[in-house]
Amino acid sequence: MSVLNYRHLHYFWVVAKEGGFARAADRLGMAVQTISAQVRELERSLGHQLLKPEGRGLVLTEAGQAAFARAEEIFQIGQMVPNEVHEAATQRVQRLSVGLSDGLSKLAAHALLAPVLDTPQLRLICHEGEVDQLLGELALHHLDLVLTDQPAPVNPTLRITSQLLASTPVDWYGTADLVERARRAPNKGFPYNLESLPVLLPTRHASLRSGIERWFEQHHIRPQIVGEFEDSALMSVFAARGLGVFPVSRLGGDDLSMTGLHLLGQTEVMEDVHAIYSRRGQNHPLVAKLLGQRRAPHDIEVRTESEITSNN
Repeated sequence: MSVLNYRHLHYFWVVAKEGGFARAADRLGMAVQTISAQVRELERSLGHQLLKPEGRGLVLTEAGQAAFARAEEIFQIGQMVPNEVHEAATQRVQRLSVGLSDGLSKLAAHALLAPVLDTPQLRLICHEGEVDQLLGELALHHLDLVLTDQPAPVNPTLRITSQLLASTPVDWYGTADLVERARRAPNKGFPYNLESLPVLLPTRHASLRSGIERWFEQHHIRPQIVGEFEDSALMSVFAARGLGVFPVSRLGGDDLSMTGLHLLGQTEVMEDVHAIYSRRGQNHPLVAKLLGQRRAPHDIEVRTESEITSNN
């Protein structure tokens, strides 16, 4: 297999963006024949036609669309290189790449990362994905830290370590109308008034879901589930529109009052957050700072039922 000629790819990319060889030649300050010949050479090396005539211009073939999509990524990244190099040479940028598993409450992410957010010249990069995918990126040193709702799997080839970073209670929130409706439910206080409300839950992909279901069983509650979400932030958006009440880690609930959501009740269900890191990541100063800021249940404010009622 021949090595891809990135100069030829760049000419093809410009032709595709400009919609023709003549406009590409004007942009690049080159002869039309030169650009055309090198794009044809790219097509020969790839073994597929990338451009075809249509009317007075050119359009991408299906193969050309695939090539253009990758070229767009490559050259957009390339355009960032000069600025990033200059920034790295002139400033002491503190870069932290964090992976957030899709089963983790995203509303808690800001609170979990708060200890490092005031770092001068911080460049925070957050990636979201499945745990296995993120651990692979961690093993390749593309990430400094992974935050997830489960500890690291036993896998000696990965050479990673996990630490329980936070263990926080889960509370229930809803709009003012739904919270008031719950309080008017006859002879039912929280959590039994949940049976009279539409309920939003995390999908079974999240560890929190199993804890909530056990809690339902312990209290003999049969919820009216109207929605399931992988992303807690997305779930809060639908909750704020009145679709239903939903559970959220107390770490993530601090800012919900700004969205028009009100506290319905507090539970003994806990959401755990684990920090997973490699040996290299452990030596990162910002990772070390986060690992030293473990949030335990006694760090979280606990309110009584009377305080909940008086404040909502």
